[in-house]
Amino acid sequence: MSSQLALFLTEKSGSFSLGDAEVPNPGLGELLVRVQSIGLNPVDWKIQAEGLWVKDYPAILGHEVAGTVETIGEGVTQFVKGDRVFHQCTTGIEGGRKAAYQQFVIVPASIACKANSLTFDQGASLSVGIATASIPLYSQPQIGIGYEAPWNNGRGKYQGQPALILGGSSCVGQYAIQFAKLSGFSPIFTTANASLHKTRLLRLGATHVIDRGLSFSDVSQEISTITKAPISLVYDAISHDDTQNGGYEILAPGGHIVITLPPAIKRKEGDQKHIVPVTGNFHEPENMEFGAVICQHLTKLLSDEDIQANTVEIVPGGLNGIVDGLEKLKTNNRVSGKKLVVRPWDTTVL
Repeated sequence: MSSQLALFLTEKSGSFSLGDAEVPNPGLGELLVRVQSIGLNPVDWKIQAEGLWVKDYPAILGHEVAGTVETIGEGVTQFVKGDRVFHQCTTGIEGGRKAAYQQFVIVPASIACKANSLTFDQGASLSVGIATASIPLYSQPQIGIGYEAPWNNGRGKYQGQPALILGGSSCVGQYAIQFAKLSGFSPIFTTANASLHKTRLLRLGATHVIDRGLSFSDVSQEISTITKAPISLVYDAISHDDTQNGGYEILAPGGHIVITLPPAIKRKEGDQKHIVPVTGNFHEPENMEFGAVICQHLTKLLSDEDIQANTVEIVPGGLNGIVDGLEKLKTNNRVSGKKLVVRPWDTTVL
């Protein structure tokens, strides 16, 4: 097969359009993956709306997929044709050959993970959230905090150190909770719509679910009734101005707050609190080595249920359904606690 269907962003801040694209060939150390499921992420509508990163149009967007290995590039020995894999994608480079919104995609073999018994839809819910949660926690200082990773000698190492995960029901927040649990942080507080998500978040590893409708002064008060230990880690999976500043106020001196959007924190001189921005993409040169290491361990973490995939919701229409899916992500309260997934081979050409 030399051509495939792909969804193109036609111009900067423009509209999406279905079209034909050439099926790329894998190069040295790469795989060609036949995509079965595509995970949708808020960053994709932000790229469309704000014209971020992409320079050349028409462009293919999308940041995570699951599928089967179709062709193996030179030098790859750890995969064979037909292997079930999931992996992160990237946009704005190499003519879109590594972007998700198409039926075939290229990935460096080092950052592809074997899916084994996972469904393709589950696999498509993993990569972006796991990268965004793990890179700032376990990468070395200058990139992350540098906690000892649980797949090395860090499992349970941080027992007795409280952590606060803001936005625990978000796709990223759910993985941040799970990594905090693996690392031993306790208690683990999280904010969410408690009536909808408390049961699942407790199952993932949170010890206390605080309703997101409370003010941050009330959140701080509730935490203080449970522990007097300083909050050494705040992971802000929402990272709006109010959550960044609220989480920063709760954070103890010497602690770290991870933020997933550009900084909006009003710092105070001499407060000795550390802000850790996220570049949650294994394709970035500074993250490739870390991505290769964690991908060696993810299959076992998943099979042991140390990490559980997000709950998924299928958006019908294949590639044509992406526009509606992104609109749902863009509109507050239309998606809660779930990863939206599309299946590109369900696409109908009108």
